[in-house]
Amino acid sequence: MNTAAAAGAAEPVPALAAHTDRAELRDPVFISDLHLNDAQPRTLAAFLQFARTLAITHRELVILGDLFEFWVGDDADDPIGATVAVALRDVVAAGTAVYLMHGNRDLLLGRGFCAASGATLLADPTVAQRGAEKFLLAHGDAWCTRDLAYMAFRKQVRDASFQRQFLARSVAERRAFIGQVRATSEAGKQVKAMAIMDVTPTEVDAALAAAGVQRVIHGHTHRPATHRFVLDGKDAERWVLPDWDLDHAPARGGYLTLRDGWRVQTIAGE
Repeated sequence: MNTAAAAGAAEPVPALAAHTDRAELRDPVFISDLHLNDAQPRTLAAFLQFARTLAITHRELVILGDLFEFWVGDDADDPIGATVAVALRDVVAAGTAVYLMHGNRDLLLGRGFCAASGATLLADPTVAQRGAEKFLLAHGDAWCTRDLAYMAFRKQVRDASFQRQFLARSVAERRAFIGQVRATSEAGKQVKAMAIMDVTPTEVDAALAAAGVQRVIHGHTHRPATHRFVLDGKDAERWVLPDWDLDHAPARGGYLTLRDGWRVQTIAGE
């Protein structure tokens, strides 16, 4: 997929691209961590079915990061990316707004992909409002502060100068670099304590307090759950979205809706 050509220019780099940090929502559905790639065709098929059916019954589709397993840049020819962009464009054409947040795997999604898909980039984090209710949206990796090596890497790859230099490389070089990073990351996970790879509760507390809200939705950790706690004397909630993988057992995946109360629905096995 060569979405940079569709956008007309490669600049600004994703770190400098326009993001909105406010989202007015009416009837949203939230997903994250689909990690779409050509090695997981069932997961891709499930997402395309989801986009054609359930997503368009809502007013907004909100994707909180890691839509793709990796993204080397909008200028790369990527058949999966092109297929997904068309699917999202069809969602928008049906009257459903699409909001997209960078994850740690697809942080190079830029204005080219947004132009091709019709998606609007969200800042991480973003304060969302639905009626009188406000809540926080995030990918979640920024709060994994106990993983010092990852936090240093995260800071590096989100730097505008780094992204500009990286995107100046050939597509083949970028793919090779990302392949090395992924291999190193997977090896590192084998020796890291589970708690290190989860969010730091005090960081979540601080983010909620800074935003002036009592509820947050995020992904990243692949540990779907609803955490209820007390923050500054008030009830608070942290909703962790499920990741998607329908190509390996046990199949898993799901989405969060706010209809008839907050509920996570599964798509595993569909």
